[in-house]
Amino acid sequence: MSRTWKEEVASAVLAGERISDRHIVDRVRHAVLTQRLSPGTRLPEVSLGEIFGVSRSVVRKALTRLAADHVIDQRPNQVARIRAPSIAETRETFAARRLVEGEVVALLAGQLDAEALEGLVREVEQEAKAHASGDEPARIAHSLALHHRLAELSPNRVLGATLTDLILRTSIVIALYKRPSLASCFLEGDHPQLLARLREGDAEGARGVIEAHLEALQALLDLGPRETETDLRAIFGDLAAARP
Repeated sequence: MSRTWKEEVASAVLAGERISDRHIVDRVRHAVLTQRLSPGTRLPEVSLGEIFGVSRSVVRKALTRLAADHVIDQRPNQVARIRAPSIAETRETFAARRLVEGEVVALLAGQLDAEALEGLVREVEQEAKAHASGDEPARIAHSLALHHRLAELSPNRVLGATLTDLILRTSIVIALYKRPSLASCFLEGDHPQLLARLREGDAEGARGVIEAHLEALQALLDLGPRETETDLRAIFGDLAAARP
């Protein structure tokens, strides 16, 4: 079994290795995607610096990256916060992804070689396996990997790059606003149906499957207010204490 990220960071600190801004970005993004950070949660530079054992300049670089990825809102002279997209923005983001990903899969229908199809099948199978075992983080990872593969395979590179950005934005919205009572956003059958349409060369069928898939995901969201008082140390761990 692989080590948890907390164990990896603690080990790195003990070994005297440098914790980078990229590491902080990955940890914050993961905490958002696994619903451990709510919309509006404050991310003070000092607190993050103490938790990760790095300087404020490293934290600032991480926050700048997170803002560029639409994970946080960062305004002059204000503490950064986890983004809280409005209902209108959420609808617009999903509408944009339906248009872009729908076109990408339509272009890919009947055009994928055996190796590309095998990679997609592997992600679908691993997603179902993770869901069956109750490993939601792994299920999310395989679902995201599937959609990122579609973006990478897009014959139109501009559409592919746009889709990559929209996948992250919609994934964050889903993580932030998924109904608390909902254990998983797994939609059984959607991804296998998509692969079937891609194999058959059914462009409009593939477009229809992805549009229905995204509409179903959007319907699982609860856009009401959430609790924003969060103990960052409880989430990220007191990594500074791991120093010798």
